[in-house]
Amino acid sequence: MKGFTRAETRFSLCGLNCALCSMHLGGYCPGCGGGAGNQSCAIAKCSLEHGGVQFCWECPDYPCPRYEGFDDGDSFVPHRNRTQDVANAREQGLEAHLAQLEEKRTLLDTLLAGHNDGRRKTLFNTAVYLLPLEDLRGVVIALDSQPELAEKPIKERALAAAQLLQKAADSRGVSLKLNKK
Repeated sequence: MKGFTRAETRFSLCGLNCALCSMHLGGYCPGCGGGAGNQSCAIAKCSLEHGGVQFCWECPDYPCPRYEGFDDGDSFVPHRNRTQDVANAREQGLEAHLAQLEEKRTLLDTLLAGHNDGRRKTLFNTAVYLLPLEDLRGVVIALDSQPELAEKPIKERALAAAQLLQKAADSRGVSLKLNKK
């Protein structure tokens, strides 16, 4: 949308977590208001109509009817925790929340660099998005504490990482499978 720009592109206007979005990480999307991309967004238009609020939660009308059914499906994983992410950003402050997202991104980069067999990128991205930071730290520490794993073929390293992430997800009751609308 012409004229819609934002200073912060790691966390969208509506509360989607762009910092860990695979489209953003892959360079396919500049993030909300960061340039070419989903510029025809109705929520962006609404922001402009409401004085250019940087986050919908700053608007006195939030949550408005635009959000009815907004998070019903999560084939685009940032929808799964959007409400929780908004609550965390409001409670902790945006900078603290973004710092946690950056640490999660670093952990994702670690998983992808050492354990991606070409088939685990979506699983790793989903797990990093959905699991708490302390669980992710624990998974990376557990992988690092197995020096013999570094000598194994990539498929075995990928399987070890996937099993640890699944175990962490199971202990939290988190499904790493995406739900379609």
